[in-house]
Amino acid sequence: MKKKINSNTLLLLITIALFFVMYAAGCVIYSNKGFTHLQTFLNILINNAGLLCVTCGMTCVMLTGGIDISVGSLIAMDCMFLAVGMENWGMNPIVLCVLVLVIGLVFGAVQGFFIGYLEIQPFIVSMAGMFFARGMTAVIYSKQISVHSSELFVKLANIKINIPFGAYENKKGILQIPYIRIPVIIALIVLVVVFLMLRYTKFGRSLYAVGGNEQSAIMMGLDVKKTKLKAYMLSSFLCSIGGICYCMNTMSGSVQQALGLEMDAISSAVIGGTLLTGGVGNVIGSFFGVLINGTISTLVKTNGKLLSSWSNIAVAALLCFFIVLQSVFAKLKESRK
Repeated sequence: MKKKINSNTLLLLITIALFFVMYAAGCVIYSNKGFTHLQTFLNILINNAGLLCVTCGMTCVMLTGGIDISVGSLIAMDCMFLAVGMENWGMNPIVLCVLVLVIGLVFGAVQGFFIGYLEIQPFIVSMAGMFFARGMTAVIYSKQISVHSSELFVKLANIKINIPFGAYENKKGILQIPYIRIPVIIALIVLVVVFLMLRYTKFGRSLYAVGGNEQSAIMMGLDVKKTKLKAYMLSSFLCSIGGICYCMNTMSGSVQQALGLEMDAISSAVIGGTLLTGGVGNVIGSFFGVLINGTISTLVKTNGKLLSSWSNIAVAALLCFFIVLQSVFAKLKESRK
């Protein structure tokens, strides 16, 4: 007897299929602009390495039925702290990265305590966190600052890891070897670790249980408050990892940095099949959600004639489509009971 595909798997398959269709369309339409080159795809990963880390954390929070809109501001604060620390304070970049991760854990612990133990709405708490982090970014330094004096950080940021296939000649006849950078490796490791955590650990199963039905989770003996606390700590920790990746890509700090990144993370998770109500989702879907976001931006830039705002419009349309799709599947599931 054949096993039926459930709605969650179907949503994931739709997301994956959508990405391949979009990318294939880009290869056909913009083949003369280099869209078929492997480096074009790798650039999507390079440019969105930080977003992938943040989206993995956002997925974990959304699985509990929560939300975290502070991640963009936390990224900005992390980047500013790293940039000012290296340029003005003369600190070692390794020490700064460790401090950024500790800040992420503390930041998440405070938010998680208010949400889990004091039962304040996640949106309100994370909004306060958003204003705090953005304000602290300006307190650290109010102007834009570039990273250039730390030899170790600059060297790590500029390392190219060559891919042994997909080389091509550019218009000048120069051989171009595809490459990725260290932030991509970090982001992919985060993706794999979070995937394994959600699938094979008690904490991962607790996130699904809390988001699926909080009362049932309590009756099962799960510590819901502690689970939410850990979820927000994990989210902010992964966000800080994303902040390091983001800083390695931009090599700068700015008060206006990463504006709207939280919405990119939420939209990537939703497009990837994570329910806003919690209990359903996985980071593989979120990964393809990030790729879809990145592909849309790349298509708009490759076109050259479209305003960058069209990428936001396209993402909004996809977001509405997947929310409606999730609602339809939920209704069908209820009708079968």
